[in-house]
Amino acid sequence: MMKHSATITATAIAAILSFSSAAYAAPGIDLIANETPINTPKSPEAVAKIPANFKFVEPGTLTVALAVLGSAPPFGLYARDNKTVIGSEADIARLVADGLGLKLKVVPASWEDWPLGVTSGKYDAAIYNITVTKDRKTKFDFATYRQDTLGFYVKSDSKITSITSAPDIAGKRIIVGSGTNQEAVLLAWDKENQAKGLPALKPQYVTDDAAATLAIQSGRADATFGPNVTGAYKALLTGKTKLVGTVPGGWPKTANIAVTLKKGNGLVDAVQASLNSAIASGAYIKVLDRWGESVEKIDHSEINPPGLGD
Repeated sequence: MMKHSATITATAIAAILSFSSAAYAAPGIDLIANETPINTPKSPEAVAKIPANFKFVEPGTLTVALAVLGSAPPFGLYARDNKTVIGSEADIARLVADGLGLKLKVVPASWEDWPLGVTSGKYDAAIYNITVTKDRKTKFDFATYRQDTLGFYVKSDSKITSITSAPDIAGKRIIVGSGTNQEAVLLAWDKENQAKGLPALKPQYVTDDAAATLAIQSGRADATFGPNVTGAYKALLTGKTKLVGTVPGGWPKTANIAVTLKKGNGLVDAVQASLNSAIASGAYIKVLDRWGESVEKIDHSEINPPGLGD
């Protein structure tokens, strides 16, 4: 999870990327249009699966902890009014609430806050780009809504067309976060390559996103390797980078991102049904498309699937 010291607004995103308000739509993500909610019909099946006498934090309302404080687009940011929360996670939360026939209350929360908030009943759910893991399943129930993938991104006019396996990184200068799972993938691939006599990887470690962007655009680095949704968002927003390969977030195993709920309270079945209803209605793919996340779409939601560590 990428962390920043300040909250992020749509206006700030435009300023950082040197966009005027009129250019919000160029070339692939329209932040102004994305302030308009996407809704889905109430699902009788999902409503029927809400446990009898279930006590929501607020009656008739789904209270969800969201990734805004310390987050990064496209997960969560404030709209132009600096008050309304928009982003892919807010959109998913709205679809879940709609399917359950509930109002939605989003609560911007820190990464450190959501676990205790969910287990203590402060929040009904957390939607925070949370990966399903073996350890987390001891305390939480999960209903999946996205794959967890890592992406290789290069300059849009780069001659590199594919990075999907170990030989593809031989001799390349790749920006990666220190101590991350993606670094572990690269180092494992590099070890494999060197055993075969292939050129060594040249990992590059930068301190912030601006430095990574400059390195790619200036040609000092060949590619970046990190969370795919953030890479896809930037590629659509600026048009200056392109995706050339993905790797499962739990490499070599697959991994999933999921709505997170208190273990054993029974709400996960209703949430899964609501997500599946949104997938069937087409609202789900609309949400992913407008935030550049369709590369991580799923065909149906699963409850407590195998996670990292299983």
